[in-house]
Amino acid sequence: MNYRSLQKRVSDIIEVGYDEDFQGRAYDVLNLSTIVINLTVSVMMTFDGAVARFGSLLSTIEIITIAFFTLDYILRLWTAPCLYPGMSRPLAVLRYTFSFNGLVDMLSCIPFYLPFFFPSGLAAFRILRVVRIFRLFRINAYFDSLNVITAVLKSKAKLLASSVFVVLLLMLASSLCMYSIEHSVQPTVFDNALSGLWWAAATLLTVGYGDIYPITPLGKLMGTLITMLGVGIVAIPTGIISAGFVEQYSKLKKLSEQAAETDMSFIQVILEKDDEWTGMKIHRIMLPKGVLIAAVLKAGNKVTVPRGDVLLEAGDVLILGARRYSGIGNIELKEIELKAHHDWNNQKIRDLDISRQTFIVMIRRNGHTIVPNGDTILQKGDHIVIYGKESETRLL
Repeated sequence: MNYRSLQKRVSDIIEVGYDEDFQGRAYDVLNLSTIVINLTVSVMMTFDGAVARFGSLLSTIEIITIAFFTLDYILRLWTAPCLYPGMSRPLAVLRYTFSFNGLVDMLSCIPFYLPFFFPSGLAAFRILRVVRIFRLFRINAYFDSLNVITAVLKSKAKLLASSVFVVLLLMLASSLCMYSIEHSVQPTVFDNALSGLWWAAATLLTVGYGDIYPITPLGKLMGTLITMLGVGIVAIPTGIISAGFVEQYSKLKKLSEQAAETDMSFIQVILEKDDEWTGMKIHRIMLPKGVLIAAVLKAGNKVTVPRGDVLLEAGDVLILGARRYSGIGNIELKEIELKAHHDWNNQKIRDLDISRQTFIVMIRRNGHTIVPNGDTILQKGDHIVIYGKESETRLL
């Protein structure tokens, strides 16, 4: 295995794997378990009793899990070019480093080492360790149900942002109104136009904390109206998210129904060194409409999703899908194998006694595909695909 192949294989393992990739799935389980263990230890270390009794054990577990996070981060930096294949190595590393996942991975382990270099900032660096809780977002990649939540939030991001903007405007307007009404009787509580923002947030969001409240009749009336308005305001983002879940569920259900109704047939093609597709990326392959690459089997029968940047190599097995032939025109494709005593052995195709409406369209010989012509000589063991009208092919 050369350097690039090793780098690609490591990238496949540390990224979310497929069920068929045992090593990838095993790493996923290990990564997920380490995140949960590390966060559990972080919580337990906040209890004085647990620290007094299991302090050394908790510290050891933390060191081991942080070491794993560090190794994981180094491997992700090394395999960044595989994650962003269209970029140079420095740009790919920078792209990953400043991505959300990259920042979370870095901040999960870096604060642990900073006190060794800057002992005076120990307390501040311990606060930074709280960032490791964001590694929980990596769990999102392992569960489809959590991916649905992410998809809903992304699809409704603009609507949610608009609803939050409306809430902020109402909070500011409520604060201004309450300042105008209550400032004269509660100058220390509502001492400026922004001092009522906390009260407006607690009221509009129906929390009702109670540390700041109006005491004048007009202020109480205004507070009642704003509280009633807050019930409707809170319902806006809730309704948006609920509608998003229904829409996402309907989309997935429709997709599954369409997939069940699709009448597809699949064939496999093994790429060889001299094939035109060998060395090409999938997005550069010109396929007829209605034909798709459903999957790519790499070395070791590792199933690869055929994304546009997947590089095809000699020995890859392509699974091609197309709509099943419906039988229009009574055309039939038939495959026969030439046995030892078949009359066609060692004969040219032009010399065969077959109907003019019957054609030999393909020959498979020793794993190779041959497009025949009249001078092609048939041999024992050939698999011949014959095309013709149903009545003609039945005679063969």
